[in-house]
Amino acid sequence: MHMMEYLSSEFSSSMQLCHATAVTGGDSSQDCRYSYGYASSRGKRSSMEDFCENQISNLNGQIVGLFGVFDGHGGVRAAEYVKQNLFNNLVRHPNFFSDTKSAIADAYAHTDEEFLKSEHNQHRDAGSTASTAVIVGNRLLVANVGDSRAVICRNGKAIAVSRDHKPDQSDERQRIEDAGGFVMWAGTWRVGGILAVSRAFGDRLLKQYVVADPEIKEEVIDGSLQFLILASDGLWDVVTNEEAVSMVQPIEDAEVAANRLTEEAIRRGSADNVTCIVVRFHHSGRAEASP
Repeated sequence: MHMMEYLSSEFSSSMQLCHATAVTGGDSSQDCRYSYGYASSRGKRSSMEDFCENQISNLNGQIVGLFGVFDGHGGVRAAEYVKQNLFNNLVRHPNFFSDTKSAIADAYAHTDEEFLKSEHNQHRDAGSTASTAVIVGNRLLVANVGDSRAVICRNGKAIAVSRDHKPDQSDERQRIEDAGGFVMWAGTWRVGGILAVSRAFGDRLLKQYVVADPEIKEEVIDGSLQFLILASDGLWDVVTNEEAVSMVQPIEDAEVAANRLTEEAIRRGSADNVTCIVVRFHHSGRAEASP
């Protein structure tokens, strides 16, 4: 049985959790401009392959928020590696402040390359999705590979700010076929008949087709942006973007909101691990008390 770390190094929990019990936590940024909460549950699965990471750091005098959900497949190796290394590689990038988008793309590529190098003696492929959010000043940059998803609430409306990378999407299928691969139906659409996501970290044997090249979207953090949800597909398989936003909207405490989403996904019969992060923005410059 593997031991998994969740978020801060101070907190670890055995995977032998009752499936109804989520590991939760949360905090606020030092300037109180946003708060976050997370919840992660094994659900009905016999093993836990979801990881998440939350960091609020002071870099060169600026407060930077880093949030990520990583859903592993073929074991935990890739998801655990990405959790431990992606944000470290990103904040060390020389262009982190001057060209944050290219720094994110480079960090994804570098992390994937280094993970694949570390895998040379493994006999079974491992891979991981990533849905990450970086907060710098009034900028929110969301990057994604795979089918974990980022959704924001702006003016009360749910807006997906990432796209699930599935092999049957026309542009993804074309990219895979142009690289010499194929997509076929095997219970769901799969790359090479094997993998149900078309982009991921790891997956060495399919790397020619299953790239770790993130799609990156930038949003302005202004008074209309209320909160962000990052979650693994264990949530999105059973809860729509709009339902998730309406569940979170009345809950001021981000940790309580993340736990509510996780519990609802399990209640609706999600067959997967479920991990959610909620980041709530406080435009008065302080975390408001619950009404």
